[in-house]
Amino acid sequence: MDRILHHETPTTGADPVVDPDYPIDPVPSHARKGLFSLSIVLLGFTFFTPTMFVGAQVGAAFTLTEFVAVMLLGSTVLGLYVAVLGYIGSRTRLTTVMMCRYALGTTGSKFASLLLGLTQIGWYGVGVAALGNLAAQALGWGTGGAKAIMVVGALLMGLTAYFGYKGLYALSLASVPLMFVLAGWVLVLSLREVGGWSELAAVAPTESMTVAVAVSLIIGTFVSGGTQVPNWTRFAMNGRQAFSASLIAFLVGNGLMLFFGAIGAIAFGNPDFVLVLYQVGLIVWGVVLLVGNIWTTNDNTAYAFSVAGAELANSRTKKPFVVAGVIVGMLLAVTGIYDNLITYLVWLGIVIPPLGGMLIGDWLRTWRGGLPSRETHRFERLRWANLAAYALGALAAWASGELTFGIAPLNGILVALAAAWLAPSLTGRPGRRDTVEAGATGQQGAGHE
Repeated sequence: MDRILHHETPTTGADPVVDPDYPIDPVPSHARKGLFSLSIVLLGFTFFTPTMFVGAQVGAAFTLTEFVAVMLLGSTVLGLYVAVLGYIGSRTRLTTVMMCRYALGTTGSKFASLLLGLTQIGWYGVGVAALGNLAAQALGWGTGGAKAIMVVGALLMGLTAYFGYKGLYALSLASVPLMFVLAGWVLVLSLREVGGWSELAAVAPTESMTVAVAVSLIIGTFVSGGTQVPNWTRFAMNGRQAFSASLIAFLVGNGLMLFFGAIGAIAFGNPDFVLVLYQVGLIVWGVVLLVGNIWTTNDNTAYAFSVAGAELANSRTKKPFVVAGVIVGMLLAVTGIYDNLITYLVWLGIVIPPLGGMLIGDWLRTWRGGLPSRETHRFERLRWANLAAYALGALAAWASGELTFGIAPLNGILVALAAAWLAPSLTGRPGRRDTVEAGATGQQGAGHE
């Protein structure tokens, strides 16, 4: 079993204002969840309508066989990256931004919180805009109606995040099975439309796109949210469950959304299963799928930007940041963020993956023996070596895209990981395992699970 050497917040005499989702504290033993619970929540996160549009754009540039290969490559890279971070989250019992406090220092972690929090607010806006536009289309409403749906939808979707992990699980438990059924239903309709798999495979590409760009787009669909997967896997019973739940969601769940988007675009000329359901006259079911599909992702998104806000303010409750982020995301939706989705995804693939790579490299080098207690550890204000490692990774990702060399997000992850691993040796500063072990020894959380 995983050996946990992290101080845990005592379960008795706890501060009454502490949020039961522990936004800046390690998750205690009594609050942990099983594999099924984690998998359902994370699958709900990755079932997202805009991902289908990415699948359609990539699918239009390849034959069916080529698309499946590209999809598997991109989803595998994304899935393994997220699964490793998920495992680390289960070992530290902390959110991604709180892990950044150890990796980047108390000042450097604020940069990470702003970066991750703001990108997730952007994703919230994308989801709200998709809901408004597609629901208005089903109802025959114009632009004014779409914006009204965006406002109402943004406020309603923030409610489940406000109530924390329990709200996320309850919503995902209801919507994930339904989305599987409806997606399978439309897949059958798509095959009937074109005449079967052989006819589908015979459709020639209508667009042009390199494999590197295609994989970068696929990784970009959820690399921002995936980098924050410790927000949920810190609740896991052990590292194996965290790794498995993350891989299931980001390899299988995200891959299916890409695949369904491509199939719908080929068969019906439309990438979104919601609109395909409209086309075949199943408007009510289309609206049900749309609401469940976007709500399960946006509640996780709101949860992610709220814990980033809690770290930024060093607050033991995340709820005010749910409210603030929902309002900003709603404003982004009504002012047209959805029109810039592809550009947004490309930039996410540059600036977010190196942060996760840096966290993995730093954890392997410094903290894999366990984290010392936040209350007793002497944090640096800024760990320059790790900040430089992140910057090198982001530069590598950007240069890869400009020079069309390799896969930009993957290059960013590997460069940042290697730089964080090597930094103590190159700078002449030893790793801090002595501090970790000293700080961890005798902590309440020590032992075996």
